[in-house]
Amino acid sequence: MTYYLFVQNNEIIGKGQCKNLSVDQNVEVTETLYNDYESDKYIIQAGNVVQNPDYESILAQKEAERIAMLNLTAADVERAIYKAKGIDFEDVIAQLEAMPLTEDSTPVIDIKALKIELKANNFYRGNPYIDAVGTLLGFSKQQLDEFFETNDYTKLLTPDEPADTDSDSDTDADTDSDTNDE
Repeated sequence: MTYYLFVQNNEIIGKGQCKNLSVDQNVEVTETLYNDYESDKYIIQAGNVVQNPDYESILAQKEAERIAMLNLTAADVERAIYKAKGIDFEDVIAQLEAMPLTEDSTPVIDIKALKIELKANNFYRGNPYIDAVGTLLGFSKQQLDEFFETNDYTKLLTPDEPADTDSDSDTDADTDSDTNDE
């Protein structure tokens, strides 16, 4: 069997097991290289196929872009904050409003803009307000990434914090308190 990488304008644009007549060049490669080929992993350099020295940074950039596009509903995020910290969006705003101003007499976060953001239906991981509020609440970037990846609020807990095991995730109140024993 013969294996080829297809080259157009000195860039690898694909692979195949037969020649592509519409490209500038068909470069015959080993089966191992053919099977290992991924976009951006190999480049043409001085007429030879070589590993792209920037491949790891390209992968890291693609992963950062993927994570930035992860999204959850506002309810998912507010519920997770409540379960992890016992507060809701109104409490977050109240905490921010109570914080001292920075040296130049501005708030740590533009509270008016944050209030607008909190009205959104979906929250994207790449929104800078997610990191800013997350930092204020004590969440690391890794915790936020994992939370947005899984929608699992326990990713926001520190190892010594117990997970909420109540089946009624909305409240810790006694469910029998609404019955009338007259």
